[in-house]
Amino acid sequence: MNRNRLFIASCVALVTTSMVFSIRGDVLDALGNDFQLNKEQLGQLLSPAFLGFTLSILIGGSLVDLFGMRRLLTISGLFYVAAILAIVVAPFPDGPISSIFGNPITILLWFAMLTLGLAQGLVEGVINPLCSTLYPEDKTHRMNVLHAWWPGGLIVGGLLAYVITKIMGLDGSVSEATATLGWRVKLLTIPLVAVAYLFIIKGQSFPVTERVSAGVSNRAMLMDLLRPSFICLWICMWLTSATELGPDQWVPSLITNLTGMQGILILVYTAGIMFVLRFFGGPLAHAFSPFGLMTISAALAAAGLYALGSATTMFGAFAAATLFGVGKTYFWPTMLGVTSELFPKGGPVALALMGGTGNLAIAFVLPIMGGWYENHGAQAAFQNVAVLPMVLIVFFGLFFLHFWRKGGYKPETLES
Repeated sequence: MNRNRLFIASCVALVTTSMVFSIRGDVLDALGNDFQLNKEQLGQLLSPAFLGFTLSILIGGSLVDLFGMRRLLTISGLFYVAAILAIVVAPFPDGPISSIFGNPITILLWFAMLTLGLAQGLVEGVINPLCSTLYPEDKTHRMNVLHAWWPGGLIVGGLLAYVITKIMGLDGSVSEATATLGWRVKLLTIPLVAVAYLFIIKGQSFPVTERVSAGVSNRAMLMDLLRPSFICLWICMWLTSATELGPDQWVPSLITNLTGMQGILILVYTAGIMFVLRFFGGPLAHAFSPFGLMTISAALAAAGLYALGSATTMFGAFAAATLFGVGKTYFWPTMLGVTSELFPKGGPVALALMGGTGNLAIAFVLPIMGGWYENHGAQAAFQNVAVLPMVLIVFFGLFFLHFWRKGGYKPETLES
């Protein structure tokens, strides 16, 4: 087993997953034009991607010990290729769509988005327990380093989309055929990266999970997941993921309409902040404790989201995006790291429940944000979501006080 190679493969797989977010966000308006969908319908079309993400994480995380990590990671790569090809070759409707499920073309798109979500979820369902198994002595830090490649993929996808836009002149006046070719070319960059991580894992042996290595029974695993502290953390995951990833899918469209600038650049900028800062997640979590760090993050995210909704200039948009980018940086990886450290008997199922819950929350918030955008304007779409991190300040603050009274945050360990 080559530990470094498996970790690199996990990073590339996560890059593929996040490229989907940035590129899909960039082509969202073009898809709406070609398939004659309004903003609320686009939100409905995005939802199955997150539902598939949720379902796949839950199933994949539960089946990791049964089917093996390599097999599930291979399936994810094949799903990426199939889903993107289905979207690219889908024909266009003859007129406006009255219902997503009332037209065979949009039904095809719905299932393609679902398959895309399944691919993303299988990646998350495998790489999180793989990372905690490869580095049992340094989980929170390694989770942050691994998930630095989430914003890394956002940057790669965002810059690719921006370069293609400039080369093809898609930000100016172009023919309908050129505009259509543009979003198709952007989407086709995704399966290329998926094939890359399939090549990296070829011939590699994968370890058994930490739970299996320690001989933890299914009953002991279930009891770990029924602890009140796990349930409270599970509730927090609903709010953190909706705060972090819900707005990301609307950032390019919203910022473009708010300021007239290319919104994808804002997404790349905030992703750059996250990419750099996540490499310092371990030391910061040690200095402030994981829950102290996330309390600070929630306060910054709330301020950034509210400010994004008020932005009318390029400077204001970048300043607000900076606050939001810093605030959302440590949510996802630190939540997974804390889950793995405090509930090691839960194994991949605990991590799957967290990741699946996070993506289910996004599936709910996307069409809601689309409705706010359509009916009340861009300002409401951001500022209403700012309420979620304000609630998180209370939750994480209570967790911080709980561990402070016990003498400080300490991970639990399992003996092999």
